[in-house]
Amino acid sequence: MGFIVVAAGFVVFLNVAMYILLRSFLGKQGKKVHRLCLILNLLSIIGIGVGFKPEQAVEVTAVIIQSVTIWLMLQIFLIVLLAAIWMGKFFFTLLAKRRATLIFFSTNIGRYVVAVMAAVALGLSLYGSFVERHELHTVEYTVPVEGLGERLEGYRIAQLSDVHLGSFYSLDDFQQLLEKTAAEQPDVLVVTGDVFDNASMTMQAARLLDSYSDRFPQGIYYCRGNHEYLRGIPLLEIALQDKRIHNLVNSNVLVLEDSRPLYIAGVDYPMQREQFDYLAEAYTKKAMEGVPDNAVKILLAHHPDFLKNAAEYNAELVLSGHTHGGQLGFEGMPLVPPVFEYLRGWYSQGATRLYVHPGNGSWFPFRLGCQPEIAIFTLHGR
Repeated sequence: MGFIVVAAGFVVFLNVAMYILLRSFLGKQGKKVHRLCLILNLLSIIGIGVGFKPEQAVEVTAVIIQSVTIWLMLQIFLIVLLAAIWMGKFFFTLLAKRRATLIFFSTNIGRYVVAVMAAVALGLSLYGSFVERHELHTVEYTVPVEGLGERLEGYRIAQLSDVHLGSFYSLDDFQQLLEKTAAEQPDVLVVTGDVFDNASMTMQAARLLDSYSDRFPQGIYYCRGNHEYLRGIPLLEIALQDKRIHNLVNSNVLVLEDSRPLYIAGVDYPMQREQFDYLAEAYTKKAMEGVPDNAVKILLAHHPDFLKNAAEYNAELVLSGHTHGGQLGFEGMPLVPPVFEYLRGWYSQGATRLYVHPGNGSWFPFRLGCQPEIAIFTLHGR
């Protein structure tokens, strides 16, 4: 309910912004165009309320939410473009030290400006909705580790995150993702939460993921995300109980013996946000129990805020997700409000490094400047 209220409030904000800009560019004609926007925004609020019901069939959800997404993103882009033109004209007027004419706002030229910008906004919305969110790419990083042993030199770790199986990511899509990841021939696969996001797919998805265990010589390691809690942990535990997937719930596994042994640990997701700091500390402490001080430690944590806790145990690497990289960016830089302290890419605290994965799927079906990815990390001694 809280999400729907926030989303509805955002739609209202877009509606007001559209009214102001359309009146500025089109004069009285802007009121007519805005009536259509108002109707579509009211339908969007209804669509959000209906489309995000967990019991809704995935086919119905896909049509409703995809339609709402296209319309909302079109408005966002159009507002940004029109506001940029309006501000440009405003500052030009100030610099020219003369009164502004209304040529862009009340004549036929204003119509052309709005029409062209609307076409550009629609193109961006359609591209992000149907093209880029399917453009999977592989990125490779080198992780320097002090005193790395001979067996771990060149060790390769693949990370997937935030698949969000459901309306916008099918089991066939998941299989293709796993196949492409296995083709990179990493030593291990780690999956950092928000995979099992549709209860009707959980059992099949667990079997599918388990079927790839032999393709990753050192195994598959998984930690929970918040969406697993939304869809039901008891069902997930049943689905994973007889599988070879290492389900890391505040626990760790010795992966490989060496002069510095490799341990992979995983923490649960603290659903009680007001207790996050306390729970993160407790979860990390339990996850690191029994791990030798000299070990190479990799922590899987769906939420990137675990960086601070991992640094207390001198973990070499924290792999997380959750943020989807903002799903909107330019040249690798997120273009969304800084809701998260760690949003996308690399961060560090002391000797501990964090990578925030941009995700492979989404529950909001749009990506622009933030492609889904397979992340590969190669360990190298310093």
